[in-house]
Amino acid sequence: MRYAGITERLASLGGEKWAVHNAARKMAAAGSDVIELTIGEPDIPVDPALVDVCTDAMKRGRTHYSNGRGETGLLEALADKYRPLYPDISTDNILCFPGTQTALYAVITALVDEGEGVLVGDPYYATYAGVIRSPGAILQPVPLAIENGFVMQPADLEAAITPESRVLLLNTPHNPTGSLLDRETIAKLGDIAKKHDLWIVCDEVYEDLIFADDMEFASPLEFEHLRERTIVTSSISKTFAATGFRSGWAVGPAEFCTRLLPISETILFGNQPFIADMSEAALRGSFDTAERMRRSYAARVKMIEDELASCPVLVPGKVAGGMFIMIDVSRTGLDGESFAWKLLEEQAVAVMPGSSFGENAPDLIRVALTVPDEQLKEAIRRLHSFADACAAQAKGAKTASL
Repeated sequence: MRYAGITERLASLGGEKWAVHNAARKMAAAGSDVIELTIGEPDIPVDPALVDVCTDAMKRGRTHYSNGRGETGLLEALADKYRPLYPDISTDNILCFPGTQTALYAVITALVDEGEGVLVGDPYYATYAGVIRSPGAILQPVPLAIENGFVMQPADLEAAITPESRVLLLNTPHNPTGSLLDRETIAKLGDIAKKHDLWIVCDEVYEDLIFADDMEFASPLEFEHLRERTIVTSSISKTFAATGFRSGWAVGPAEFCTRLLPISETILFGNQPFIADMSEAALRGSFDTAERMRRSYAARVKMIEDELASCPVLVPGKVAGGMFIMIDVSRTGLDGESFAWKLLEEQAVAVMPGSSFGENAPDLIRVALTVPDEQLKEAIRRLHSFADACAAQAKGAKTASL
């Protein structure tokens, strides 16, 4: 039977990237004491008050069809949220989606055709490749180096641009690396995008999870001259530990939103009214979920840095925000993929290999900060011990070959 080209384009860009995670889940189901550091699932629960808003809305009959753009209350709450950055914003600049992933899929589909290019920092979040390849576009990697704190360098962006380039896809704070773009860097990247007439799509889902004391969140929406080419996507998933509720949005020029609306309506019609009510309550309320996560993740990063300070073969990257830390394992004699699999098999600790996040991180692993403190401490202790053993084995093999 014949299938559409999209099935071939996405054939290796789905669950295969999560093979270590899936293997860990099978081991755990079989009774192994696996410590899972693979996904960004907060260990802090969603606030019970928001669950009550959601269930009360269902009881009130908020279970019917929404509209393509989104529920009025949520749209107005989002306009209020972004107005400090975007003074002229209205609900015409917003579309609601079930999560950031759906928003990104629709946005990229609206901006690129087959053979056109999307520039994205490498390493990048695992699903970006599929979002870009779905319409037949080309992923154009821009290297993010550990020595630069995984921050995109304007010169590297300029060097990666080709005549096919149409979109610059940014992510700040960044998954998987935890880096953060400051205003100066965003301004420089924005000037390059304007010079080459590129759209800027900025995934800001980790906006409220910044824990570096000397840094603060910045967005391309803050720059008036960039707003005509900027689309921001985000959701309640991380800020409110509400990953399973699937409530996200896109913010951009009114004309863009008008053109995107038929695409959104072809896929879905907004998000569920009862979840929209919960999202509105989250945005308008005063909840400490993000603050608790910030304190927790900052302490966990410090614990990891302190533990690995005595492990010369593991080099953690700088982390400013988000839910993850990247670690260079090359000095152990293994690449990230081999290290992750052997760590799982020998120490029952599951991490993500850097190869799941592009071509520029083969010697890295990604460690999630989203498990309880004692469990994370034990995982890092096992990681340290395993790395020392790998390095000793590699050194012994090298000596024997001389």
